[in-house]
Amino acid sequence: MVNLGLTKVDDAIVAKHPGLQQYAACQSHAFMKGVGSVIVGTGALFLIQRAVQKRLPYPLQWNLLVSIVASSVGSYAITRWETQKCTDLWVFLEKGSYPDRTVPKEEPPAPAGPKVTMYGDKME
Repeated sequence: MVNLGLTKVDDAIVAKHPGLQQYAACQSHAFMKGVGSVIVGTGALFLIQRAVQKRLPYPLQWNLLVSIVASSVGSYAITRWETQKCTDLWVFLEKGSYPDRTVPKEEPPAPAGPKVTMYGDKME
């Protein structure tokens, strides 16, 4: 039986999806990395701004706000990146190949034929 958070997953589902435990571990690691990056990022940005505050004084509330918002955005990016890697792992474990993330190039449309001006003349 596999645990996903606080929920235990039935053995029949685990047998159908053999990579479920690795995927769950990967997702847990991705979320913990996001939480850690918020904590470390907020502390680091706060300390950097305290050092800059000697030259450019501004209130402490702005220091905290900028630190929290910037580290939250960074944490979101890190968590999204790691979650995408977990999704790729899940697809690989289920299908045996990595998903194709290339964007196909669109070819320009072929000319439709002779164009007609507003006066009824054909342009070549």
